[in-house]
Amino acid sequence: MVQLSLVQIDEYGPWTVTPEPRRETDLQSLQATLYADFADFVGERDGYAFYGRFDNMFAVTNGIDTETHTRYQRRVRNRSPVTVSIGVGRASTPAEALGLASEQLQAVGSAQDATRREVLAAASNDVGDAPTERVTVAHFDIVDATGSLTDRRNAVDADLAVKRATLELATYLREHHDSVAHFVGGDNVIAVCPSLDPTAFDATVEHVRETTGIDLQVGIGRAATAHEAGDEAKHALEVCRETGTRIQGVDGLAADD
Repeated sequence: MVQLSLVQIDEYGPWTVTPEPRRETDLQSLQATLYADFADFVGERDGYAFYGRFDNMFAVTNGIDTETHTRYQRRVRNRSPVTVSIGVGRASTPAEALGLASEQLQAVGSAQDATRREVLAAASNDVGDAPTERVTVAHFDIVDATGSLTDRRNAVDADLAVKRATLELATYLREHHDSVAHFVGGDNVIAVCPSLDPTAFDATVEHVRETTGIDLQVGIGRAATAHEAGDEAKHALEVCRETGTRIQGVDGLAADD
Protein backbone atom coordinates (compact mmCIF):
# COMPACT_ATOMS: atom_id res chain seq x y z
CA MET A 1 0.00 0.00 0.00
CA VAL A 2 1.10 3.53 -0.76
CA GLN A 3 -0.29 6.61 1.02
CA LEU A 4 -0.78 9.93 -0.73
CA SER A 5 -2.06 13.17 0.76
CA LEU A 6 -3.76 15.94 -1.21
CA VAL A 7 -3.53 19.47 0.19
CA GLN A 8 -6.01 22.11 -1.00
CA ILE A 9 -5.96 25.78 -0.09
CA ASP A 10 -9.37 26.57 1.41
CA GLU A 11 -11.57 28.94 -0.62
CA TYR A 12 -8.51 30.11 -2.52
CA GLY A 13 -10.25 31.41 -5.64
CA PRO A 14 -12.57 33.81 -3.79
CA TRP A 15 -9.73 34.82 -1.44
CA THR A 16 -7.56 35.97 -4.36
CA VAL A 17 -10.17 38.59 -5.36
CA THR A 18 -11.41 39.68 -1.92
CA PRO A 19 -11.84 42.53 -1.13
CA GLU A 20 -10.36 43.20 -4.56
CA PRO A 21 -8.12 41.27 -6.97
CA ARG A 22 -4.69 40.73 -5.42
CA ARG A 23 -1.48 41.27 -7.35
CA GLU A 24 -0.49 38.17 -9.30
CA THR A 25 3.13 38.43 -8.17
CA ASP A 26 1.98 38.37 -4.54
CA LEU A 27 -0.10 35.26 -5.22
CA GLN A 28 2.82 33.54 -6.94
CA SER A 29 5.04 34.36 -3.97
CA LEU A 30 2.49 32.97 -1.53
CA GLN A 31 2.11 29.76 -3.53
CA ALA A 32 5.87 29.28 -3.76
CA THR A 33 6.25 29.84 -0.02
CA LEU A 34 3.48 27.37 0.79
CA TYR A 35 5.05 24.71 -1.41
CA ALA A 36 8.53 25.25 0.02
CA ASP A 37 7.16 24.85 3.55
CA PHE A 38 5.13 21.78 2.53
CA ALA A 39 8.18 20.16 0.92
CA ASP A 40 10.27 20.82 4.03
CA PHE A 41 7.61 19.49 6.38
CA VAL A 42 7.04 16.29 4.39
CA GLY A 43 10.72 15.81 3.57
CA GLU A 44 11.69 15.96 7.25
CA ARG A 45 9.41 12.96 7.72
CA ASP A 46 10.81 10.96 4.78
CA GLY A 47 7.95 11.82 2.41
CA TYR A 48 8.05 13.30 -1.10
CA ALA A 49 6.12 16.46 -1.97
CA PHE A 50 5.00 17.77 -5.37
CA TYR A 51 3.64 21.23 -6.08
CA GLY A 52 0.77 19.95 -8.26
CA ARG A 53 -1.17 23.08 -9.25
CA PHE A 54 0.12 24.97 -6.19
CA ASP A 55 -3.39 25.48 -4.80
CA ASN A 56 -3.62 21.67 -4.93
CA MET A 57 -0.37 20.06 -3.73
CA PHE A 58 0.22 16.40 -2.97
CA ALA A 59 2.78 14.14 -1.34
CA VAL A 60 3.70 10.54 -0.71
CA THR A 61 3.19 10.31 3.05
CA ASN A 62 3.81 6.70 4.03
CA GLY A 63 4.35 6.56 7.78
CA ILE A 64 2.92 10.06 8.41
CA ASP A 65 -0.05 9.80 10.77
CA THR A 66 -3.20 11.85 11.30
CA GLU A 67 -1.80 14.00 14.10
CA THR A 68 1.17 14.98 11.95
CA HIS A 69 -1.17 16.05 9.14
CA THR A 70 -3.08 18.17 11.67
CA ARG A 71 0.19 19.70 12.83
CA TYR A 72 0.92 20.75 9.28
CA GLN A 73 -2.51 22.43 9.02
CA ARG A 74 -1.79 24.42 12.18
CA ARG A 75 1.61 25.39 10.77
CA VAL A 76 0.00 26.82 7.62
CA ARG A 77 -2.60 28.73 9.65
CA ASN A 78 0.09 30.26 11.87
CA ARG A 79 2.46 31.18 9.04
CA SER A 80 0.21 32.33 6.20
CA PRO A 81 -3.05 34.19 5.48
CA VAL A 82 -4.77 31.01 4.26
CA THR A 83 -5.76 27.60 5.62
CA VAL A 84 -5.63 24.16 4.00
CA SER A 85 -7.72 21.01 3.94
CA ILE A 86 -6.19 17.58 3.43
CA GLY A 87 -7.46 14.33 1.96
CA VAL A 88 -5.54 11.12 2.55
CA GLY A 89 -5.78 7.92 0.51
CA ARG A 90 -4.09 4.53 0.75
CA ALA A 91 -4.16 2.04 -2.13
CA SER A 92 -2.07 -0.44 -4.09
CA THR A 93 -1.17 2.13 -6.76
CA PRO A 94 -0.26 5.82 -6.46
CA ALA A 95 -2.96 7.07 -8.84
CA GLU A 96 -5.64 5.14 -6.97
CA ALA A 97 -4.40 6.49 -3.63
CA LEU A 98 -4.47 10.07 -4.91
CA GLY A 99 -7.93 9.42 -6.34
CA LEU A 100 -9.17 8.31 -2.93
CA ALA A 101 -7.64 11.40 -1.34
CA SER A 102 -9.42 13.55 -3.93
CA GLU A 103 -12.75 11.85 -3.24
CA GLN A 104 -12.40 12.48 0.50
CA LEU A 105 -12.11 16.23 -0.01
CA GLN A 106 -14.80 16.35 -2.68
CA ALA A 107 -17.19 14.58 -0.30
CA VAL A 108 -16.91 17.27 2.39
CA GLY A 109 -17.40 20.31 0.17
CA SER A 110 -16.11 22.33 -2.72
CA ALA A 111 -12.62 23.80 -2.67
CA GLN A 112 -14.38 27.19 -2.88
CA ASP A 113 -16.90 26.47 -0.12
CA ALA A 114 -16.62 29.17 2.56
CA THR A 115 -17.72 26.71 5.26
CA ARG A 116 -15.02 24.12 4.54
CA ARG A 117 -12.01 24.95 6.69
CA GLU A 118 -9.06 22.81 7.74
CA VAL A 119 -10.79 19.53 7.03
CA LEU A 120 -8.72 16.38 7.41
CA ALA A 121 -10.48 13.55 5.60
CA ALA A 122 -9.03 10.06 5.31
CA ALA A 123 -10.26 7.14 3.25
CA SER A 124 -9.32 4.67 6.01
CA ASN A 125 -8.41 4.49 9.68
CA ASP A 126 -4.86 3.29 9.12
CA VAL A 127 -3.29 6.64 8.15
CA GLY A 128 0.41 6.53 8.92
CA ASP A 129 0.59 2.77 9.43
CA ALA A 130 3.88 1.25 8.38
CA PRO A 131 3.85 0.42 4.66
CA THR A 132 3.45 -3.23 3.74
CA GLU A 133 5.21 -2.76 0.40
CA ARG A 134 8.17 -0.72 -0.75
CA VAL A 135 7.62 2.60 -2.51
CA THR A 136 8.93 2.83 -6.08
CA VAL A 137 10.26 6.20 -7.27
CA ALA A 138 11.50 6.74 -10.83
CA HIS A 139 13.61 9.82 -11.61
CA PHE A 140 13.61 10.71 -15.32
CA ASP A 141 15.57 13.33 -17.18
CA ILE A 142 16.36 14.21 -20.78
CA VAL A 143 19.57 12.82 -22.23
CA ASP A 144 21.96 15.76 -22.74
CA ALA A 145 19.27 18.40 -22.25
CA THR A 146 21.94 21.09 -22.02
CA GLY A 147 23.54 20.17 -25.33
CA SER A 148 20.35 19.46 -27.24
CA LEU A 149 18.05 22.13 -25.81
CA THR A 150 19.47 24.70 -23.37
CA ASP A 151 22.58 25.62 -25.36
CA ARG A 152 21.07 25.31 -28.82
CA ARG A 153 17.44 26.38 -28.92
CA ASN A 154 15.31 29.41 -28.15
CA ALA A 155 14.35 29.20 -24.46
CA VAL A 156 10.68 29.24 -25.47
CA ASP A 157 11.11 26.20 -27.68
CA ALA A 158 13.27 24.39 -25.14
CA ASP A 159 10.60 24.93 -22.50
CA LEU A 160 7.89 23.61 -24.80
CA ALA A 161 9.96 20.54 -25.66
CA VAL A 162 10.41 19.69 -21.99
CA LYS A 163 6.71 20.19 -21.34
CA ARG A 164 5.74 17.93 -24.28
CA ALA A 165 8.00 15.17 -23.01
CA THR A 166 6.70 15.62 -19.46
CA LEU A 167 3.05 15.45 -20.52
CA GLU A 168 3.59 12.41 -22.72
CA LEU A 169 5.53 10.64 -19.96
CA ALA A 170 3.01 11.43 -17.23
CA THR A 171 0.04 10.45 -19.41
CA TYR A 172 1.62 7.15 -20.45
CA LEU A 173 2.52 6.20 -16.88
CA ARG A 174 -0.97 7.12 -15.65
CA GLU A 175 -2.77 5.17 -18.37
CA HIS A 176 -0.56 2.09 -18.46
CA HIS A 177 0.72 1.77 -14.89
CA ASP A 178 -1.56 3.86 -12.63
CA SER A 179 1.45 5.97 -11.68
CA VAL A 180 1.72 9.63 -10.72
CA ALA A 181 4.47 11.63 -12.46
CA HIS A 182 5.34 15.28 -11.95
CA PHE A 183 7.79 17.81 -13.38
CA VAL A 184 10.24 18.91 -10.67
CA GLY A 185 12.39 21.47 -12.47
CA GLY A 186 15.04 21.69 -15.17
CA ASP A 187 14.46 18.63 -17.35
CA ASN A 188 13.54 16.33 -14.45
CA VAL A 189 10.36 14.35 -13.85
CA ILE A 190 9.77 12.18 -10.80
CA ALA A 191 7.21 9.38 -10.90
CA VAL A 192 5.75 7.37 -8.05
CA CYS A 193 4.94 3.94 -9.46
CA PRO A 194 3.77 0.47 -8.54
CA SER A 195 6.44 -2.22 -8.59
CA LEU A 196 7.40 -2.33 -12.29
CA ASP A 197 10.05 -4.41 -14.03
CA PRO A 198 12.76 -3.03 -16.34
CA THR A 199 10.79 -3.83 -19.50
CA ALA A 200 7.96 -1.51 -18.35
CA PHE A 201 10.38 1.38 -17.98
CA ASP A 202 12.03 0.50 -21.27
CA ALA A 203 8.65 0.66 -23.02
CA THR A 204 7.91 3.99 -21.32
CA VAL A 205 11.16 5.60 -22.45
CA GLU A 206 10.69 4.24 -25.97
CA HIS A 207 7.12 5.59 -26.15
CA VAL A 208 8.25 9.11 -25.24
CA ARG A 209 11.07 8.95 -27.79
CA GLU A 210 8.71 7.80 -30.57
CA THR A 211 6.02 10.38 -29.82
CA THR A 212 8.16 13.42 -29.02
CA GLY A 213 11.63 12.69 -30.42
CA ILE A 214 13.13 13.22 -26.96
CA ASP A 215 15.39 10.61 -25.34
CA LEU A 216 14.91 10.00 -21.62
CA GLN A 217 16.96 8.14 -19.06
CA VAL A 218 15.67 6.95 -15.72
CA GLY A 219 16.94 5.82 -12.35
CA ILE A 220 14.64 3.74 -10.16
CA GLY A 221 14.65 3.30 -6.41
CA ARG A 222 12.59 1.06 -4.13
CA ALA A 223 12.48 1.46 -0.36
CA ALA A 224 10.21 1.66 2.69
CA THR A 225 9.89 5.45 2.37
CA ALA A 226 9.61 7.80 -0.59
CA HIS A 227 12.67 9.75 0.57
CA GLU A 228 14.89 6.68 0.61
CA ALA A 229 13.49 5.44 -2.71
CA GLY A 230 14.07 8.87 -4.23
CA ASP A 231 17.69 8.90 -3.10
CA GLU A 232 18.22 5.49 -4.65
CA ALA A 233 16.64 6.73 -7.87
CA LYS A 234 18.92 9.77 -8.01
CA HIS A 235 22.02 7.61 -7.58
CA ALA A 236 20.77 5.19 -10.24
CA LEU A 237 20.22 8.10 -12.62
CA GLU A 238 23.83 9.14 -12.10
CA VAL A 239 24.87 5.67 -13.26
CA CYS A 240 22.85 6.24 -16.44
CA ARG A 241 24.69 9.51 -17.04
CA GLU A 242 28.08 7.93 -16.41
CA THR A 243 27.57 4.76 -18.46
CA GLY A 244 25.21 5.87 -21.23
CA THR A 245 22.56 3.34 -20.24
CA ARG A 246 18.95 4.49 -20.27
CA ILE A 247 17.55 2.58 -17.28
CA GLN A 248 19.20 1.73 -13.98
CA GLY A 249 18.17 0.69 -10.52
CA VAL A 250 15.48 -1.97 -10.92
CA ASP A 251 16.98 -4.74 -8.81
CA GLY A 252 20.38 -3.49 -9.89
CA LEU A 253 19.84 -4.25 -13.56
CA ALA A 254 19.79 -2.08 -16.65
CA ALA A 255 17.09 -2.80 -19.17
CA ASP A 256 19.74 -2.39 -21.84
CA ASP A 257 21.55 -5.52 -20.53
